[in-house]
This record gives sequence, structure tokens and C-alpha cells, in this order.
Amino acid sequence: MELRSGEPSGTVKEREKGKRAHRDSSREVLEWRESFDQLLKSKSGVNAFHTFLKTEFSEENLDFWLACEDFKKTRSKTKLASKANRIFEEFVQSEAPREVNIDHETREITRKNLSGATSACFNEAQAKTRTLMEKDSYPRFLKSASYQDMTKQATSRGTSKRSHT
Repeated sequence: MELRSGEPSGTVKEREKGKRAHRDSSREVLEWRESFDQLLKSKSGVNAFHTFLKTEFSEENLDFWLACEDFKKTRSKTKLASKANRIFEEFVQSEAPREVNIDHETREITRKNLSGATSACFNEAQAKTRTLMEKDSYPRFLKSASYQDMTKQATSRGTSKRSHT
């Protein structure tokens, strides 16, 4: 690699790092279509999916799923109980401000689980919400113009890299 005169060596390194990041992000965008899990493992995938869900006015499902993931990491019993109540009131109880689409039975099971809040008290509701997103919103996301644009950019970046090397 040649340095241009007057160019600090850090700039070349930064450019190379940027190229790798673009390659990685391009690969990542294409991996999102492999499975819903691949999408959820990717921070930028979750962000892109969240943006899409906002256009459909259904981001509460993903927000609930993410709140549950965060909730499971809580170690303090006191914080566990207060977080459980907040999540329940925001997403699960009937007429909640951001009510998720779950059946009455799951809602009642979750309500009962709150009395002895453990990191597993939302598992059933979270699983049902995840399944709903995977079967319903995720396929629409993959067909959306925004995701199609991302994949076109990712594949064109990949082919332009190959033609230049």
C-alpha cells in the first residue's frame, strides 16, 4: 500500500478499516434474509427492522421483545419486580399504551407470573410476540422497498469490490 505524499498513515488505515466495515455490513444485510434469528442478532438489523415496523405502526412488538431481553439480564430482585411491573403495564395488560397482540390466556399467565417475578415471567408472552413477528412482520420486511434497497447496495458493493481487485 502506498502513501500519498503529505497523507498521514492513519488515514490509509482508517480507509481500510472502513472498507472492511462496509464488507462486513454488506454481508450482514444479506444474512438477515437467512433467518429471523440472524436479523435479531444484528444491532443494525434490529434498527432496520424497527424502522420498518414504525412504518406499519407495529413497533411495540419488537420493543416488547427487546424489553424482555433486557429484563432477563436483570440480577437485582428489587429491580426485577419493578421492571416486570413497568413492562406489564406498558405492553401486556389490557388497554396498555403499547399493547402487544397476545391472547387472553397468555396475558393472564403473565399477570400471574408477576406475583413472583423471575427473569422467566415474560417467556410465554415474549415467545408468542416473537412468533408473530417472525411469521407476519419479518416476511413483509424482507419484501419491503427499504430492505430491497439495502440488499441492492450490499450486492453492488460486493460486486464492485470484486471487479476492482
